[in-house]
Amino acid sequence: MAFVQFTKVSLAFADRDILNDVSLNLAEGSKAALTGANGAGKTTLMKIIAGLIQSDSGERAVQKGTRVSYLPQSGIVHFGKTLKEEAETAFFFAAEKLHRMEEVGRELEKKSAESSESRIAALVEEHHRLGEEVENSGYYRREAAVSTVLKGLGFRSGDIDRNTEEFSGGWQMRIALAKILLENPDILLLDEPTNYLDIEARNWLESWLLNYTGGYLLVSHDRYFLDVTINEVLELFQGKLKRYPGNYSGYEITREVEMESLLKRHAAQQEEIKKTEALINRFRYKASKAAFAQELIKRLDKMEKIEIPESLKKINIRLPPPPHSGRIALKLNGISKSYGDNHVLNNIEFPVEAGEKLLVAGYNGAGKTTLLRILAGEDKDYEGEFQYGSGIVPGYFSQDAAETITGSMTVLEYLEADAETGLIPKLRDMLGAFLFRGDDVYKSLSVLSGGEKSRLALLHMLLKPLNLLILDEPTNHLDLHSKDILLECLKSFTGTVIFVSHDRAFMEALSTKTLGLSAGENGQHKHRLYFGGYAYYLERTEGGTNLEKEIPKPPPPADRTEKKQQDSLIRRLRREEETILAEMEALETERNRLENYLCRPDIYSHPIKARETKKKIDEILAALETKSKLWEAKAAELEKAG
Repeated sequence: MAFVQFTKVSLAFADRDILNDVSLNLAEGSKAALTGANGAGKTTLMKIIAGLIQSDSGERAVQKGTRVSYLPQSGIVHFGKTLKEEAETAFFFAAEKLHRMEEVGRELEKKSAESSESRIAALVEEHHRLGEEVENSGYYRREAAVSTVLKGLGFRSGDIDRNTEEFSGGWQMRIALAKILLENPDILLLDEPTNYLDIEARNWLESWLLNYTGGYLLVSHDRYFLDVTINEVLELFQGKLKRYPGNYSGYEITREVEMESLLKRHAAQQEEIKKTEALINRFRYKASKAAFAQELIKRLDKMEKIEIPESLKKINIRLPPPPHSGRIALKLNGISKSYGDNHVLNNIEFPVEAGEKLLVAGYNGAGKTTLLRILAGEDKDYEGEFQYGSGIVPGYFSQDAAETITGSMTVLEYLEADAETGLIPKLRDMLGAFLFRGDDVYKSLSVLSGGEKSRLALLHMLLKPLNLLILDEPTNHLDLHSKDILLECLKSFTGTVIFVSHDRAFMEALSTKTLGLSAGENGQHKHRLYFGGYAYYLERTEGGTNLEKEIPKPPPPADRTEKKQQDSLIRRLRREEETILAEMEALETERNRLENYLCRPDIYSHPIKARETKKKIDEILAALETKSKLWEAKAAELEKAG
């Protein structure tokens, strides 16, 4: 069985222990996630496993013939080949083995009388082994394999003959991922493989990993992706590696119990340190107590300090109170957008109520980003119109927000320049939540990476007093802890949020309504508004990539009497539909009011009032579910009648 094994591996950078007596075994069938705070050393450990860097001490054992493939977070650029040619380089070693197998075959054919039996037996064994390895590599089925993997990762048929240098950075990483998968190694090391994947490509990768017979170790900030693909979690904390069996959600539950104990011990130790330091300060300069003070100092120096992982520190971000607005935040009237014959958006009409958390969902290329750009005022070339409601102050975060961060200011200065006075004391904590920790806050904007600039742009926007947030992929460069902080921040935000995301857990937790975009016939895209979050949308669309099939319309009525009856039926159905929608609107308004009411400290800290309010909210959610099903049935009747 192929495996990679480490025993008591240690590595230090200057005076900091990155790995301290770490032991690890990865074998065929391993399905593990590697987790830990930002900067804990996850990438370093992966590089050691891959054999790219050496540890300071410890033993590394790799079963002979074991193939290990490693995908870094970023930085891979391809050029000089077409996409197909580059993908086929994944079979380079298989091609070399085939070449060697052919050489062995020719030597066997030309064997002379002088050839020893042992030599001939060795050649036969080598020929047989190479044949099996080439066969198992998929070399003879490489064309089909290349097509399947590239399609699964989102490449289109027209991309196959494009030069690789034509693809952007995110697509460059998809090419690298495709090659890693096509190599079909024994051990697979993937560092943030979902960073540049949309929801369809992530779903495909999940399926690929579940069918993969080798072993793999993943680093990912997508909780749902991890829950689906792994059965153990390895946590790296303070240089130590600890194993937790089960999926990621199970690990978090176990870790939460451990956290309670850790926090208690940390609090007790901090209290002891505080008292000891007080005694030292009290007796340090008294001759009769100087020896005692020195003993206390030694005791503090020897004390093994309990540290709290960044992921366990509770950081709450409260956005500035949103300006008051009317009941309607935004109204779309016949929004359409075409690129030549491709009608991406087609006559979109509906209101967005204040306080809603509207998810825009659909397959890659369905027009999600295009719609958000239009609503943010970034794209002026469209048909139809939209109006912001009374008092609406919008803010927009885009996927290319990093390009707006320039200059020589430090990270902290950049935020302080625009932050409200009351928020300035909290900026360090906020920056920490967005992965700017320690001296990172003094970095110049000019030296920040693209991911750092993107996180800073998002935080900069959130600090403004806005009541409509338009967010395109806000979680792309955040770790799980930061995503959770952002999620709680947006859930407690009483303004309106319209967002696009490829993080399933984030979508399910935040969305209250869903706008589904999908392809129709003849390039005419469709849309539909769902009165429920992403999970409800998936239930109604059989996976979320296509909207329901249209109900066939009956032939037109044969005479005027029948036409008159049908018109009357349609009018009645429309009145009934409008009544249901009005009732749903009233329920949504009451739900928003109760949720805001529940957020008040005097309510959520009062058990009886909080319980009563929560019960009313649950009753409203149940009523909304019933009304939604009734509305869908009425809409189907109306569509059939019309």
